[in-house]
Parts: sequence; C-alpha cells; structure tokens
Amino acid sequence: MRVVFLNDVEGIANAGEIKNVADGYARNFLLPRNLAAAATPARVQQAEARARVFAAQQEKVDEVARVLAAKIAAAPVVLQAKVGEHGRLYGSVTASDIAAVLSERSDGLIEHRQVLLSAPIKETGRQEIAVSLTRNVRAQITVEVRGEATEAEDEPTASQPEAVKAAGEAGEATAASDAD
Repeated sequence: MRVVFLNDVEGIANAGEIKNVADGYARNFLLPRNLAAAATPARVQQAEARARVFAAQQEKVDEVARVLAAKIAAAPVVLQAKVGEHGRLYGSVTASDIAAVLSERSDGLIEHRQVLLSAPIKETGRQEIAVSLTRNVRAQITVEVRGEATEAEDEPTASQPEAVKAAGEAGEATAASDAD
C-alpha cells in the first residue's frame, strides 16, 4: 500500500515522505495512529508542499547546527575521573557527563541523547565521539579523560623500591657496627 507519512516513524520514514509499505502494517499500525494516510493525489500534493516547507525550515536549523558544531568541536572536552593502578576508571564517563560539558559551551543546547556514545568510557585517554545536532548535522568531538590526582599522590613519599633500598643500607650499617 502506498502511503504518505504524516509524522516521523523511526527507521521507516520522515514526515512528508511517500513510500510503499505492507498492507497490514499500514492498516493495523500507521493509519490508526495517524502516522500515515493513503497516498491519494490530493495527499501527495499536500505532502510535496509540506516537504518543501520542511526542507526550507530544516536548512535554517542545519545552518545554526553547523555553527554550533564548529564551536563545540574547536577544543577537546577534558574530564577528570578517579583512576586505579592500571589507568582504569573507578566509575565511568557517560554521555550525560560529556553533554554537561558541551552544554556549558553551547548555552544549554546539548542533551545527553545527542551524544552518540556506544558504551561508557572506562579508561583514560582520548576518544573521538559523534554528537548528533540535527538529523543532518553531526559534530566529531575529542573527549580526553584524565586521571584525577588523589591526596596520596600529592604528598611526596618514598617509592617501594627506594624504601627497600634504604632499609637494606640501614641493615648493612647496623651489621657493620655490630661486627666491630
């Protein structure tokens, strides 16, 4: 059945598109929910007119998004996190953490759903992450996760090998004094 989509249907079509879909899918899902209508000549003309208006509006939104993409991609996003011995994070850096930093740069225009992070970041280092600003515009940003210094690292302490060496020298000095 040929239908005109009245609203966006994720993974199927955008509003204003004309597509052939299975009859049962159209009758049982799309038509009852007013997501699509039968593609009559009048509906097709309305859809084409609506598509032209939508394309003009989308181009304006995309232009603003391109400026925003350049702004957020200009400098890497640097996040501090507590790390263990081998550079693994105690927690993880999520899309919400990245979106919070990007929102500060973009005056609150970025939400966590826009950060396309396949899995939380669990190690220090740099990663390239995509941010979907509109349906047509994506920005590539660099996220750098750095280890956070703990209080124990801030205090100058002898490392384990130096402490063992110092104890060995003290033991030799004691043994030499006992031998005399």
